[in-house]
Amino acid sequence: MKFPPFFLSQLAVVGITVLGASQVQATSPDWPQFRGPTGDGVSEAKNLPLLWSAEKGQAWSVEIPGKGWSSPVLANGRIYVTSAIADAAGEITLNALCLDQATGAVVWNQEVFRPDAGQIKAMHRKNTAASPTPIVSEGRVFVHFGHMGTAALDPDGKVLWKQESLKYKPVHGTGGSPALIDGLLVFSGDGAEAPFLAALDARTGELRWKTPRNGSARKNFSFSTPTPIRVQEALQIISPGSGYVAGYKPSDGSELWRVSYGEGYSVVPRPVYAGGLLFLSSGFDAATLYAIRPEGAAGDVTTTHVAWTIKKGAPHTPSVAVAEGLLFFVSDAGIASCVEAKTGEVRWTERLAGNFSASPIVAEGRVYFQNETGSTFVVKVAPTFELLATNELGERTLASPAASDGALFIRGETHLFKLTP
Repeated sequence: MKFPPFFLSQLAVVGITVLGASQVQATSPDWPQFRGPTGDGVSEAKNLPLLWSAEKGQAWSVEIPGKGWSSPVLANGRIYVTSAIADAAGEITLNALCLDQATGAVVWNQEVFRPDAGQIKAMHRKNTAASPTPIVSEGRVFVHFGHMGTAALDPDGKVLWKQESLKYKPVHGTGGSPALIDGLLVFSGDGAEAPFLAALDARTGELRWKTPRNGSARKNFSFSTPTPIRVQEALQIISPGSGYVAGYKPSDGSELWRVSYGEGYSVVPRPVYAGGLLFLSSGFDAATLYAIRPEGAAGDVTTTHVAWTIKKGAPHTPSVAVAEGLLFFVSDAGIASCVEAKTGEVRWTERLAGNFSASPIVAEGRVYFQNETGSTFVVKVAPTFELLATNELGERTLASPAASDGALFIRGETHLFKLTP
């Protein structure tokens, strides 16, 4: 049986709006959460590198202690990641790290949790104990380690609050990142039993609500990151789990609507909302890519609000990206596709080398597809396939890239890289 990597880890965001980090304006030079300023992999960053390798195009590379697949996040000239680090006695600590964006120098390395050995369960070979990506907002860095705890730190690395009460039985470790939505830190606890969606008060860490999942899939575990959307001026939280995706009311976590996808489980991709449609994948064993119309949705809308579906090349792990009315995605096995976002009409499909876990990003009219061995394929945003560059970094990576004006940041298995033109 094949299982997904759980490379997601979100760090920090500066400048919260009504929706929180997930709605920071796309013109922001920062990359404050998983999948960037708007949480969908699309960036307005300029002067990004097109060509690089293990020998050239690197402004710097620095070794990151421990193990982690949290993606790098950028805010106010700093970079944030998390890592699981073994101390001299062999005990694991869960740390948040802050680095200088210009030089790569470590500004601080703060221990946040020291879990019991039993909490660090056997994981999938692609997972680590530090896979969710943090968030930075309003001078706070939010870090999440799934069933082992959640915390907020200040810009100097001081722990402001911790939450360790939301326990669940993980399968293959933890992976889904949190989302900052209307003053709430929202994340899923989709483990082996009694899966749920929860929201903490971002100021205090107190539990605001916890909504049980009530699907019928035989396997409960999933790893997706929630996405906030506005439908007819009303805010919703979109969270896929095993068997179905649902829209939730932020104030109390009540379910507004759902679309079922049967036995789909171990759902990883983060939903993307563009052009009035919600795009998401149904997970293992056989993924289907869904385009859903959330407007007017109430109750079970499986038969009424699905605009189109695609099975061929649907991703199990990478999220999708939308640009210029086109939807771009890549399967775990390396089949990249471009379809019309409104209709699902296929414009092109091409095989890229290797297997894929990282989610693609879009900037400057390019799509950056990064595979698990550190190769990045740069493709033109266009309805016909045009490969602009293939870049070999030379280090395994499952984390998704981050973009800022003049640079890309990629986390490898042991190093963090800054790539420049």
